[in-house]
Amino acid sequence: MTASSTGSRRVAAFLLLSALAASPLAAQAAYFPPSGSWERRTPAQVGLLQASVDSAVKLAIAAESTTPRDLLQNHLSSFGQEPHGEAVGPFRRRAGATGLIIRRGYIVAEWGNPDRVENTFSATKSFVSTTVGLAYDRKMIRDLKEPVRNYVPPVVALKGTPGSMAPLAMVPPDVMGTTPPAALPKSGVAFDAFEMLEPFESDHNRKITWDHMLRQTSDWQGTLWGKPDWADRPQGDLEQWKVRRRNEPGTVYTYNDVRVNALALASLMVWRRPLPQVLRELVMDPIGASNTWRWYGYDNSWIVLDGQLVQSMSGGAHWGGGMIISARDMARFGYLTLRKGKWGDKQILSEEWIRMATTPGVNDGYGFMNYFLNTGRRAMPSAPEQSFQHRGAGNNIIYVDPVNDLVVVARWINSVRSMDGVIRQLLTGSR
Repeated sequence: MTASSTGSRRVAAFLLLSALAASPLAAQAAYFPPSGSWERRTPAQVGLLQASVDSAVKLAIAAESTTPRDLLQNHLSSFGQEPHGEAVGPFRRRAGATGLIIRRGYIVAEWGNPDRVENTFSATKSFVSTTVGLAYDRKMIRDLKEPVRNYVPPVVALKGTPGSMAPLAMVPPDVMGTTPPAALPKSGVAFDAFEMLEPFESDHNRKITWDHMLRQTSDWQGTLWGKPDWADRPQGDLEQWKVRRRNEPGTVYTYNDVRVNALALASLMVWRRPLPQVLRELVMDPIGASNTWRWYGYDNSWIVLDGQLVQSMSGGAHWGGGMIISARDMARFGYLTLRKGKWGDKQILSEEWIRMATTPGVNDGYGFMNYFLNTGRRAMPSAPEQSFQHRGAGNNIIYVDPVNDLVVVARWINSVRSMDGVIRQLLTGSR
């Protein structure tokens, strides 16, 4: 090989590398907002049209839900009409339409009050499944196909009577003496006894795996925190619904918050410490979330764990409680899932977990709770099929779009259809 040919090859290689570096496809280090701040970009700087962004924001505001802003009143007029529908967790009066648009990691628009913490209802389910994912990644759960009962011993719970308006929770003196007063249940529930819970010991429930619970295909049977499984969204004749034949686990999808609460209890049994502590230490603090979010259980969901009173969390917030969080912190969580569980140089959740969470099951529009998929683009025709949502009533939606490197949080938007319109407007003219 001559010196001139060697030189020509080196020049060609240099030009190729230069072209790749200049290409928009070149892999640049993703931006991750530090704790306490989040950098902004103009729409043009991240490949969006200003007019498209403005139209999307206007549509999100115009599509605000018309349900009562008093969320307790809203509950009493909706789910509160179901059997055993009494509220047992906290509700907050909501504000108006709120949200953010995040493109390539940067904020390009926000509306409402993104720092205000509010109920997120079933978006809480994605945080429940995250605690299970954290345990799976650490081999605390060996196999998602394994029965949950292998991990859940009998649970000693305080037996409460919701709505008694007791001036102070009546707790046995020996428990009172070992528990800080701040950790005691609030007034409104009188505790008069202990009860032993064995949530996965019936013939049917013994067959239920972690995968069944995560995909809402368990048909778990029982009563937890005063709520029978049949009381959540009952179908047809109530008396027949109570005694219907159970579906084999893994065969039928049914959206049911009692079962989500059972999964939250199972996760608590694995971690042996409060789930909010697990979430804060391993997820929310590492991704720079604020210190304002809170995760609440029910007034009567207290158990004795390793000699202390611990509250089992509300998984779906169907009767109050759950994650009360700001739109900005919701956006951080959505951005974590967009980046396949990675934040900066740290893998918070494994890529394997995110892949499984976004893989459809019996319901091909649902992965692990609460990853709503866009299979066949049926849920959101204007969005890529690879997009997904963390979604709760209200609606509280975290839209995650790996194709367009996009996260959109929309709170109190009236429908998924309206959310699809927001995305359609936003992506008009994007590059």
